[in-house]
Amino acid sequence: MIESSTLTWEVTGSRGYETAWVDLDPGRSLLRARGRAVGTDPEPYWISYALETGEAYVTRELRVRAESAAGARELVLRRDGDGRWSADGAPLPELTGALDCDLGLCPLTNTMPVLRHGLHRRAGEHRFLMAWVRVPELTVHASPQTYTGRGPDGDGGAVIRYASGDFRSDVRFDADGFVVDYPDLARRVAAVRGLPDGQDRPDR
Repeated sequence: MIESSTLTWEVTGSRGYETAWVDLDPGRSLLRARGRAVGTDPEPYWISYALETGEAYVTRELRVRAESAAGARELVLRRDGDGRWSADGAPLPELTGALDCDLGLCPLTNTMPVLRHGLHRRAGEHRFLMAWVRVPELTVHASPQTYTGRGPDGDGGAVIRYASGDFRSDVRFDADGFVVDYPDLARRVAAVRGLPDGQDRPDR
């Protein structure tokens, strides 16, 4: 059964906000999402994106559009069935072995590796190579990252240590694997979960 959520974060890292509309299929380990973000640091900009994964929450395609005073730019980032990445059709061999995209300042894209390895439910450390997209430039970079889960806490969520280079942060996730609080980057301010009867339940 598809689980739908609407999630909104205050993105302190860009002095802005983001809303994501997410469809999750836990049975097939699939995620689809579309999102909108506005930031004011390092300059005022808008971001819109659409994300689709294959099974095991492995990125299939990320489409991003950025708008700023300099104009608009777009990116189509893809991973094919053989694990080859491309940006606007140009191959990215430096991303060989990567399974996930990581859209800069976007808390949603932390969800896929957490769900794949169940890091919000059990302890463990995993090292990843990510296709990191810098915003608002929309340039793509290979980014080694480490996620260390400590196991679930008493509230049903979990704190997971994120590390990349010299940066470290203890990120709180909810029981569904979505970011609640990412210190110095984002804090969730609202979430609405879709219910089977079509009714929505506010969850703050």
